[in-house]
Amino acid sequence: MTAPVLRARNLHLAFGQTPALRGVDVDVLPGEVVAVMGPSGSGKSTLLHCLAGVLVPDEGEVCFQGTPISSLGEKDRSRLRLERFGFVFQFGQLLPDLSALDNVTMPLLLAGVSRAEARRRASEWLARFGLADQAGQVPGEMSGGQAQRVAIARAMVSQPAVIFADEPTGALDSLAAEQVLSAMIGQGRAVGTTVVLVTHDPRTASYADREVIVRDGKLSPACRVAA
Repeated sequence: MTAPVLRARNLHLAFGQTPALRGVDVDVLPGEVVAVMGPSGSGKSTLLHCLAGVLVPDEGEVCFQGTPISSLGEKDRSRLRLERFGFVFQFGQLLPDLSALDNVTMPLLLAGVSRAEARRRASEWLARFGLADQAGQVPGEMSGGQAQRVAIARAMVSQPAVIFADEPTGALDSLAAEQVLSAMIGQGRAVGTTVVLVTHDPRTASYADREVIVRDGKLSPACRVAA
């Protein structure tokens, strides 16, 4: 059996007196696209942030490729997020004063890649997403769908093992959402990247291989481990 790229066991996390996760177990396999679904406030984004090492659970453990990450210090978790994980958020969070090319180049520069090589790789990824003509434009000059595809190119330029996408189409119309999802899932599958996708939208979840349902900080029993 294939070993999970991500494994979470008995995750508990509370914000003050409010429990967000209550004993979550979940596996994510390499190259899998998993949709994490649930109503607002169910804990689905908290689960994503624990899997990504952004949040540290009060109890339980998250392992990435067999290595526990919850017990790592913030510096080591930050490095892991920079080098092995990519992130896509609802509003893209591009740097507004930088061009599309410079936005996509940034993670590589932070990882120590030379500027010339970083720009070469960034240009290649923009082209993969059909954005070569927008390389010199700043986010305010692009449509919402174009800007979100730039954000996905930025997330994938370092060829991470896992992409974490939190409501990546929540701010887009249906046509732009379809274009963004098709681009993200298609390119992810092409390079074997695992995608963990938080959404409340069944149409978005339909792009995934499997759905994980979160309610009141718990997973539905049938969703606890990879099928």
